[in-house]
Amino acid sequence: MPLFEDARGPGLGLLPPCFTAGGFCFFREGAYRKEQKMDTPLEKARAGESTAAMEQVAAAEGVETETIMRGMASGEIVVVAGSRASVKPVAIGKGLRTKVNASIGTSSDIAELDMEIRKARVAEESGADTLMELSTAGDLDDIRRRILGAVTLPAGSVPLYQASMESAERLGTATGMTDGLLFEVVERQAADGIGFMAIHCGVNQRTVEVLKRQDRRNGGLVSRGGAFMVAWMEKQQRENPLYERFDRLLEVLRRYDVVLSLGNG
Repeated sequence: MPLFEDARGPGLGLLPPCFTAGGFCFFREGAYRKEQKMDTPLEKARAGESTAAMEQVAAAEGVETETIMRGMASGEIVVVAGSRASVKPVAIGKGLRTKVNASIGTSSDIAELDMEIRKARVAEESGADTLMELSTAGDLDDIRRRILGAVTLPAGSVPLYQASMESAERLGTATGMTDGLLFEVVERQAADGIGFMAIHCGVNQRTVEVLKRQDRRNGGLVSRGGAFMVAWMEKQQRENPLYERFDRLLEVLRRYDVVLSLGNG
């Protein structure tokens, strides 16, 4: 029996191009590219084929591998890992235990690599399930790679942070960031083994106009990445490239098996 069926017959017709599970996002392959040679874990789950990672997380959760596969296929479960050989995959989603995500990272006030590595190790030793690497000061590539090499936790990031910092260093202003730099950072982080990324693709020109007309919003922009993207759009008078070029983003994330976490504003 197919997992999904509509008037066009068995398949995934009921699913939108991108559908979420606990803030994470899976996407339909045909929504952005018709021909791909590599099968992702999501595609394998839809085809009824398990992987070592699926079996590993099923054992950790005390459920059947088929439960993980069905959840992945329906968009209710994600398996977070990334391309690092040493990573310990983690399943997140419906019917699974609640996960703890530990945030670390340098800042303009304190940028000490050894401290961040200690934080990452303490997080793992204390039972954290995933790690969020949010550094914004220092050699960001080296910091990320050293931290990823120190732990086995799946790690997440916000590429917009690094792209804005590099733009400020190269051009003297964060809002001068180019599309090319932004997507370069996304791919650089994915290639290093980042397993999930918070991508602020939901903030676009339409939502900015709605925000400007609101007079009862007390919180304003509550997301650091979202606030930066709005500032960039206002300065450049352009659409958010993560929204406008979403297909390109998905191609990169698919290539490195990165889970997409939808950032807000």
